[in-house]
Amino acid sequence: MTVRFYTTLSLLVLIILVACQQNGGFRKKLKIRDTTHYTKEAYIEETLDSNLLNKFLAGNTNFDQYDEYIRNFYQKRGYHYAWINKDSLTEQAANFINMMKNDASYGIKDSSLINPQLQQLTDSLLQSEGGLRIADTARPQLEVLLTAQFFAYGNKVWGGLTADSAKDLEWFIPRKKIDMESLLDSVVRKKSNAFEEDEPVNRQYKLLRNELKKLANLEASTKWDSVRIVQKATFKKGDSSQVITGVKNKLAALGDLAVNDSSSRFTPELDSAVRSYQARMGQKVDGIIKQTTVDALNVPLQQRIRQILVNMERSRWVPLEPTTDYILVNIPAFTMYVYDKGKLDWSCNVVVGKPGANTVVFSKDLRYVVFSPYWNVPPGILAKEVLPGLKRSGSGYLARQNMEIVGASGKVIPPGSINFSKYSGGNFPYIVRQRPGGRNSLGKVKFLFPNEYNIYLHDTPARYLFGENKRSFSHGCIRVAEPKHLAEWLLRKDSSWTEKKIDEALDANKERFVTVKEKVPVFIVYFTAFVDSKGKLNFRDDVYGHDTRLAASLFGSNEPKLAKVDSSGSQEKY
Repeated sequence: MTVRFYTTLSLLVLIILVACQQNGGFRKKLKIRDTTHYTKEAYIEETLDSNLLNKFLAGNTNFDQYDEYIRNFYQKRGYHYAWINKDSLTEQAANFINMMKNDASYGIKDSSLINPQLQQLTDSLLQSEGGLRIADTARPQLEVLLTAQFFAYGNKVWGGLTADSAKDLEWFIPRKKIDMESLLDSVVRKKSNAFEEDEPVNRQYKLLRNELKKLANLEASTKWDSVRIVQKATFKKGDSSQVITGVKNKLAALGDLAVNDSSSRFTPELDSAVRSYQARMGQKVDGIIKQTTVDALNVPLQQRIRQILVNMERSRWVPLEPTTDYILVNIPAFTMYVYDKGKLDWSCNVVVGKPGANTVVFSKDLRYVVFSPYWNVPPGILAKEVLPGLKRSGSGYLARQNMEIVGASGKVIPPGSINFSKYSGGNFPYIVRQRPGGRNSLGKVKFLFPNEYNIYLHDTPARYLFGENKRSFSHGCIRVAEPKHLAEWLLRKDSSWTEKKIDEALDANKERFVTVKEKVPVFIVYFTAFVDSKGKLNFRDDVYGHDTRLAASLFGSNEPKLAKVDSSGSQEKY
């Protein structure tokens, strides 16, 4: 955003701030007309001169990208005012300005929001006699400014970074589409809660925004001293230590510990609180205070705030929650979530790609369940692992790995007829595949949502890895802890696929493709901060470094500076 964008935003914010200074508070004294409209006949009587609109757009080139939207909006309403009725802001105009002010208060502190020349500009819009009144000469400019600002605000707050920028940050889920003109028309026609109701953002955005306010208040009012723990020391229920006192203080501040007795004794209540915190951090839930527990508690609140802001940006990019069946895999949480008609049905652990073999962030429709699958060795694994083995022992390597070589026609080729020494990964003309069976790297079933990344969900013989807390071990595909459950869920609408039939297909050692009756969207996402189904704020490690790169795009070298926000949403400090 340009300096002019922030200057415009500051002008609107300062209108409210000046009103507060003159009248003692926005909510009590700001003069607002209730001008709720539901039909064209109910439009505000006053109309905007189209020449003034043209003049505004010509003189405010920072709104060029919204020129067509602004013109269309006023043309469709016959140039009737939307935000100002006579000498007062409408209720929705005041709500919009207040929302922007609140967003600025727990957003990034930018020096361009504060401009000494703006006070003089606002003075020309305000007359103190009889309360706050917008001067006649200022009304057209403020009216169009509010409309232009709505589109600019929506683009930044509800849309986020451009789609190209997101792709540069390795995010390939198609962006949601927002009809800003229809949204604005809807907003100005409704009552005070329209912005909250109609905000075109995923539910996670709103949930994270609420958590951001809480952390901003905590950061402003709490000294977040580090708890020191001797390396390899552990504390459990019944123990006593000053470390326990420090942990209690932090867990009480974060809301995991309901009542803090400030003692150094590890109480049953603390045991429950530690377990709650460990679950929120994705750690092993054992109720034991140890180095990993303390390290997470010692993360500065400002760093957690930054983490929330980064994930709020991502939540601007994703579609609104589907009301249909869908599957969501959150890479940093190492978890798959299965939704039935938009409601969470069940979830399970997954294994994702190791750093350097990242699982890609994208979405596609799941179409096939493949029982007893072959595993076609990908080019990278072929070059790095399989070909060196073939060059060493040929048929012996294939036998040990339960593999075979096939040509373009699909016929199996005897390994003795191939001179492996003359091939590298790039020029090997054959397919190496692993036969179906218990030793197959894909296990007994895979789930295909065709994509250019060659990523899919599948079973695995390496079941022990699902017991690890950090499960980034694969070459990029996603291993599922409950593959039979997933197969049953995907085929539940086909009565011919009984549990017995599924069990037989899993153990058949013969590949079988099954097309699901209805395609199921699969979203592979990357959120290191999220609110779970129980309403708890969770944090996870930045396993691929995506947070670091996105933060650099959002903040540069500056840390986000937040203000404390009171329960009414008004700004307490800035």
